[in-house]
Amino acid sequence: MLRNTIFILLFSLSATLFSQVKDQQFPLAPNSIKLHGNLENDIQNSLVNWNKGVLPYATFVDLFRVGRTQFAVGEMWGKATRSASLFYRYTQDPELKTILDETVKDLLSTERPNGSISCSPIEKQPESATGDIWERKYVMLGLMDYYDWVNHDPAVLQSLIRQADCVIDQVGPAPKSPINQMGWSSEKIESSTILEPIMRLYQMTGYQRYLDFATYIIEAGGAKNHDLFENAYNNVEPYKMAGTYPKAYEITSLFEGLAKYYRVTGKPEVKRMLDNYYNNVRTKEMTIIGNGGADQPYFPKVNGEAWTNTALEQTHPNIKRMMETCVGVTWMKYCSQLMRLTGESSPMDQIERYIYNGLLGAMKPTGDGFSYANLLNGKKVNASGWGRSFNGLLVTCCNLSGPVGLSYIPLIAVTNSERGPVINLYNAADVNSTTPKGQALGLKIETDYPHSGKVKIHVNPEKAERFAVQIRIPEWSKKNKVKVNGKSLKVESGQYAIIDREWKNNDRIEIEFEMIARVIDGPQGSAPGSENFQAVTWGPIVLARDENIDPTFNQPTKIKENKRGVVKVTKTTPTRSDARMEFIVPTTKGNIRMVDYASVNCWEDSHVCTWLPLIKE
Repeated sequence: MLRNTIFILLFSLSATLFSQVKDQQFPLAPNSIKLHGNLENDIQNSLVNWNKGVLPYATFVDLFRVGRTQFAVGEMWGKATRSASLFYRYTQDPELKTILDETVKDLLSTERPNGSISCSPIEKQPESATGDIWERKYVMLGLMDYYDWVNHDPAVLQSLIRQADCVIDQVGPAPKSPINQMGWSSEKIESSTILEPIMRLYQMTGYQRYLDFATYIIEAGGAKNHDLFENAYNNVEPYKMAGTYPKAYEITSLFEGLAKYYRVTGKPEVKRMLDNYYNNVRTKEMTIIGNGGADQPYFPKVNGEAWTNTALEQTHPNIKRMMETCVGVTWMKYCSQLMRLTGESSPMDQIERYIYNGLLGAMKPTGDGFSYANLLNGKKVNASGWGRSFNGLLVTCCNLSGPVGLSYIPLIAVTNSERGPVINLYNAADVNSTTPKGQALGLKIETDYPHSGKVKIHVNPEKAERFAVQIRIPEWSKKNKVKVNGKSLKVESGQYAIIDREWKNNDRIEIEFEMIARVIDGPQGSAPGSENFQAVTWGPIVLARDENIDPTFNQPTKIKENKRGVVKVTKTTPTRSDARMEFIVPTTKGNIRMVDYASVNCWEDSHVCTWLPLIKE
């Protein structure tokens, strides 16, 4: 593979030449936040009915004893354990801990004599087409989340060390198996995503061999025929980064590992890769609901899971599959890494849009699963895709990823910083944190957001202290009112407002965002029939027409709007009990009803219309 000489030289420099990057935001301690209403209901719905309900943990573990039934199926245990461990971090649920303790003990008993926990027998390791390294990545991540948030068991850490050492013994430059030549796909991207747990293990142990192996992965380029890192450095568009296989999920997972490499090394060229990838995906691949990837117009053989210039092409008339849940959740996690590293609000704006629209819009109303792919127009949810049935329960990569996305919400809703607390999501909550001087700090968030834009935050330090409270001012809110103890402050959209002052018990912050309905003009895609659409948003919420309540849901219309693109909608009681919001929306031909995209229930063959076709004039 031809590569830029300077680029190679930069990566050949010792990591000791670079300083470690300090996170600008970091998570609160476990069990420090309690959400109320809204998002809390969704979290509990998934936790009770999926993680504590139907998941067959023991059957997942048996795959490591008896062998896989299809490629990559060994990922399932790790994904299930990841979401359960993060849910435990949030809830401290003793029943969930028992489930996790038992399944981890069961899994550790499957370790092979060479230290691997693998669905492949030793004599076949490392297997390529079966996804052996990809599976081992998820085993390690599941154990790491358990170790970090559930049980700091030394046996788990020692197992992780043996697993990683086994991978290093088997994978590398010849005569070992090259990392970028292993996997089921044409570009073999999936195996290089083990970068993330390798970097986490380096941070846990400080063992240089893990950082060296991570550097090897990056120098190998991340794909068989393309250097994904160099392409990102050179600002190549995501759908052009990997030839005929720009697989959105795996590439984003790879860059999540790269973010952790940057956190340790501080290499400026790595930061450039991260920023370029983020900005290109944000502007060129994200749809109106905060997820991306599709089958049209470029990569129909990748089954809707490839980057495909989706922001521009999202109204393409021939799209059949798009917006894989694994993609959205991994994008959410990648954005959370950048939010922590940079302290900038843009990644959190991306996360908010995905949570309220793409993530909740993929979730079953019953809580026991997520769709594999979503559509904006047509049959909204599609459960079919990679996976298999376990005694009648369909388990896919995506209905295992969805709960991971939910479990991240308490982790990022409110964070801390060296300057003080950071409010990222506006869900009602009680928060216990600490000030920069280490004293107890209570925060109480009162709001019905996103029904309205009104938020009240009570700031209650144990003793008076000067510190900063950072509040995210969303990019979508153009007119904002912020008051501290009744005194108005000037703030800017798309940034954190940093309120640095002496805080005393019973101080309060009052916020009013511009929670209004707006018309969004559709993109002009490459195919005939992809033009002349419009959509309606309510703050961060995307609205849609729902066939369940409107038989003319997909008929052409034109929304009435003013010169600012604002629509005078009327909130009304939802027609269906499972809808969060419903609005009466004026059009040039009379009123229509629209609900939030997430609430459109298409699990029983109904349909949705998000991009509204315009009346031809």
